[in-house]
Amino acid sequence: MAGKAYIKKISYILPAAVEENTDRRLRRKTGIIHRHICPEGKTAADMAQEAAEQLFASGADRESIDFLLFCTQSPDYPLPTTACLLQHKLRIPQRAGALDFNLGCSGFIYGLGLAKGLIETGQARNVLLLTAETYSKYIHPEDHATRSVFGDAATATLIEAAEGTKEGIHSFVYGTDGSGADQLIVPTGGMRGHTQNMNGNEAVDEYGHKKKNANLYMNGAAIMEFALRVVPEAVEQVLEKAKLSREDIGYYVFHQANHFMLDYLREKSNLTECPYWDDVSEYGNTVSNSIPIALTDLLRKEHGKRLENVMLIGFGVGLSWGGCLVDLSRTV
Repeated sequence: MAGKAYIKKISYILPAAVEENTDRRLRRKTGIIHRHICPEGKTAADMAQEAAEQLFASGADRESIDFLLFCTQSPDYPLPTTACLLQHKLRIPQRAGALDFNLGCSGFIYGLGLAKGLIETGQARNVLLLTAETYSKYIHPEDHATRSVFGDAATATLIEAAEGTKEGIHSFVYGTDGSGADQLIVPTGGMRGHTQNMNGNEAVDEYGHKKKNANLYMNGAAIMEFALRVVPEAVEQVLEKAKLSREDIGYYVFHQANHFMLDYLREKSNLTECPYWDDVSEYGNTVSNSIPIALTDLLRKEHGKRLENVMLIGFGVGLSWGGCLVDLSRTV
């Protein structure tokens, strides 16, 4: 019997270097006070390794890992797959599968979906899902608007098979709108922009923020419009799939983009009276890491409370979104 997939453990690490948002207007709007920044010479994979080692130190057994999933948009190389490098560095058995998947703010949801599929079809019993991102390395140092939003981080989540018939991760919904890909993009570095001058064509917008071809471009207004369009509908779809009401959900944990967006999404999704996680002040937008970081902090805050129905919603770069329910009652 394959068993049902459950989240067993989560850990996260933050780089030691911290940047403070000194612009009062941006602090007030985004709710972001501090962001952790990965130093030069260190990569997302290095941070993912640290997060995984922290997970193993807390009692997870590296020898039991059957599959390693690594979500990042900051890989070490175009090839080989960074997950293969992490398998070796983490001394995970060679019988384990390993793959990267390139996804941003919805990545943790997709990773849970992949892990559930591997476990509940009998292909694996213990899946290590790693997320790590270093968007700071994509942002021009003088693009203060974008730089003030994003922080770097890494997380490690152990998903395991548990006996029984009750679902531990379920009611998934997904969505994709590639027509909005250019609203959040690094234009060069892949084969599409391979022949472009990555360091040339510096542009300065009307507010004095600078970008080059290799830097992250984000149209904040377009991303906000996108989120307000898809997230409330995703909430309804997850509830419908699970046959639950809003009041049945123990906590709503959305991608922690910024306070302004989270506040609007809460209102737009009719969740003003529901338990809702909103804590970006010390992290900023950590992309695929934001939901597992929030879950770890939530479990610490609500220690002892049985969180059997927690809704997760991720949305952003792609444009991509996803949602699901998780039972955290077995998470330690």
